[in-house]
Amino acid sequence: MSARKAAEEAFRKAGALQKAIFDSANFSSIATDAKGVIQIFNVGAERMLGYTAAEVMNKITPADISDPQEVIARAKSLSAELETNIRPGFEALVFKASRGIEDIYELTYIRKDGSRFAAVVSVTALRDAQQNIIGYLLIGTDNTARKAAEEALHKAGALQKAIFDSANFSSIATDAKGVIQIFNVGAERMLGYTAAEVMNKITPADISDPQEVIARARSLSVELDRNISPGFEALVFKATRGIEDIYELTYIRKDGSRFAAVVSVTALRDAQQNIIGYLLIGTDNTARKQVEAERARLDLVLQNKNVELERARRLADHANQAKSDFLSSMSHELRSPLNAILGFAQLLESGTPAPSGTQAASVGQILKAGWYLLELINEILDLALIESGRLSLSLEPTSLQDVLQDCEAMIAPLAEQKGVRIKFAPVDHACFVLADRTRLKQVLVNLLSNAIKYNRPGGTAELTYQLYAPGRLRISVRDSGEGLSAAKMEQLFQPFNRLGQETGAEEGTGIGLVVSRRLVELMDGEIGVTSSVGVGSVFWFELDAASEPKLAFDAQTVVDLPAPLALSDGQVRTVLYVEDNKANMALVEQLVARRADLRLLGAEDAMRGIAMARAHQPDVIVMDINLPGINGMQALAILQDDSATRHIPVLALSANAMPRDIEKGMAAGFFRYLTKPIRVPEFMAALDEGLALAETHEP
Repeated sequence: MSARKAAEEAFRKAGALQKAIFDSANFSSIATDAKGVIQIFNVGAERMLGYTAAEVMNKITPADISDPQEVIARAKSLSAELETNIRPGFEALVFKASRGIEDIYELTYIRKDGSRFAAVVSVTALRDAQQNIIGYLLIGTDNTARKAAEEALHKAGALQKAIFDSANFSSIATDAKGVIQIFNVGAERMLGYTAAEVMNKITPADISDPQEVIARARSLSVELDRNISPGFEALVFKATRGIEDIYELTYIRKDGSRFAAVVSVTALRDAQQNIIGYLLIGTDNTARKQVEAERARLDLVLQNKNVELERARRLADHANQAKSDFLSSMSHELRSPLNAILGFAQLLESGTPAPSGTQAASVGQILKAGWYLLELINEILDLALIESGRLSLSLEPTSLQDVLQDCEAMIAPLAEQKGVRIKFAPVDHACFVLADRTRLKQVLVNLLSNAIKYNRPGGTAELTYQLYAPGRLRISVRDSGEGLSAAKMEQLFQPFNRLGQETGAEEGTGIGLVVSRRLVELMDGEIGVTSSVGVGSVFWFELDAASEPKLAFDAQTVVDLPAPLALSDGQVRTVLYVEDNKANMALVEQLVARRADLRLLGAEDAMRGIAMARAHQPDVIVMDINLPGINGMQALAILQDDSATRHIPVLALSANAMPRDIEKGMAAGFFRYLTKPIRVPEFMAALDEGLALAETHEP
C-alpha cells in the first residue's frame, strides 16, 4: 500500500474514532475556547446536564454550570497550593491545565432543572501546532463521546490528542477484526505494554482474563439466543448491534498481574455506517473492587459476630434459666426445713411451762436467725425473678395514702425498737401513682427499714412526697444517720455490697437496694440518693402520677346495666373478690351494691381468698392476678385441686392485658379474663355468666 493510501485509511479511521467518542452518551465532553466559552457540548453533556448544545455554546463557561461555592473553595485551595492569586470562576477550573499539569478533580454540576450531581472531571489544555492554548477540554466521568460542530472542526486534532494523551483512561482502538490499531498512554500505563508491542499484533481479548471471556460468551449466547464464540467477538458483540456496552472485565498486565476494569465499547463506523473498528475505553476498577471485597469481608465478619453473639445470648439465657431454676429450687428446699425450725422455735417460746431465761435467750437467737434467713431467701428469689425477666407486675392506679398506712404499721415496731422517730407527710386521699401495689410497698419498706436501721439513736426518719415534674411524683425517705461518702455512693445498688456494714451490729443482705432499684425501673420509674457525711441521706424514687380510678360512667351518664339474672331459688348470691388494691375493691363494692341480688366478700391476698372460698362457698370468685404471696394463677390451681371449691366459677380481673396474659389465663381455667380498667356492662355481664355457670355446677 502506498503512503498516500495508508494516510487516507488512517484519516478515515480517525474520523470514525472521533465520531464514536463524541456520540457516546456515557461521558460529558465539553470543549471551550481559550477564554472558557463553551464551543462543543456533546450528547453525553446534554444527557447529564439537561441543556441542549444550542443553549450553552458561545454563551456560558463550565463555571456557570458548576456549584459556585465549590468553585470559590477550589480557587482558595489552588491559590494556597500554588502560591498565586487565582480568581473564582473558570480560571479555577483550568488553572493547572493551563500550566501543562493534567488535572482531575471532583465537582458538583448543576443541571438545567436545578438538580445537582457529583462528577469527576478531567481537564486538559488544547494546543495548536505551535503549543498555544486554543481552548480546554473537560471530560466528565469518562472520555468518550463527541458533539461535533462545524465551526469547531479546526480544533479536532487538538481535541483528539487531548483524549488520547490522557493517562487516566485506557483508550484502545481496533480494526474491524479486532486487531489493535491505537493504544494510548493510559493503556500503556495501566497494562505495562508499549503501543509498539501490541499494535497490529494482538486483540483486546489477548490481554483479558480468558475464563471471563468464555463466561461472557456463554452469558451473551443465552441472553441473545445465538451462538457467540469466545474471544474478541464476545467483547464487542453488543456494540456490533448498535448497543453501547459497558461491562466489568479483568485485564492482565504484561508482568502477569491483574486488575479489575470497567470497559465501555463502541463500534467505529464510516460515513456509510459500515463498521471499521471498535473503541474500548477502560478505567481501573481496582479501588472499587477492593472496597466491595472489604465490605463483603466486613459483612462476613459481622455475620460471624452475630452468630457468636446469638450463641452467647443463648448460653446466657440458658445460664440465667439454670440459675433461676436453681435459686427457685433452693428457695423451696430451704423453706421446708426453715418452716419447721421457726414453727417449733415459736412453740418453745410460747410453751408451758415457759422456758427459763437462758432457754428463752437461745430460742430468741434461733428465731432471729431464722427470720433473717427467710428474709435473705425472699430477697435472693426476688432478684433471680427480676434478672430472669419472669417477674410479673400489674401497673395500675394505686393509692399512695393506703400504701403508706400499711408501711407505717409494718415498720413502726422496728422504729420503736431502734429508738428512731418516724414521720410521714400527710397524703391527700386523691394522690395516686401508677405502680404495682405489692412491689411499691416492698420498695418503701426497704427504704424505710434502712433509714431506721442505719440511723443514729434518737434520730429521725421522714417520708415526704411532691410533684417533681409534670406527671411525675417523687417520694423521698430522709434519715439523720451518718451519711455516705462519695466512694460509698459509687458502690450503692451493687448486689451483696453492704458498704462496710458487714461487721456492724445490724444484719442485712446487701440485696434490698438492688431489688428496689430493679422494681422501680420495672414500674417505669427512677431511683436515686443524695447524702452528706455527718448529716444523713435522702433516698428517693419517682413514678408516674395517676388519676384516681373511677367507674366507667359518671352521674351524668346513663348506662344500661344488665337486669339481674333470674335465679331458680330467688336467693341472694355471693361474690368473692380477691384484690389487694383497696381502690379497686371499693369500685367493685359500688357495682355490686347496685344489685339487690348480690353480696360481696373481699380478701386482700390469695391465701385468705382460698380460705374464704372454702368457708363461705361463694357463687362466683373474682380474682386479681398479681397478689401478695401466691398469685391469682396459683390460687386458681389450688381452688381447682380442692373438691370443696373446684365447682366455683372464677373470673380473672387484672391489669395484665397482653394477649399472651389473656391466653394463659383462659388456658389455666378462668371462665372469663377481663382487663382493667373495668367496663361496667362487660363486668356485670361476666358476673351473670358466672352465676349461670354456678347454677349448673354441682358442689
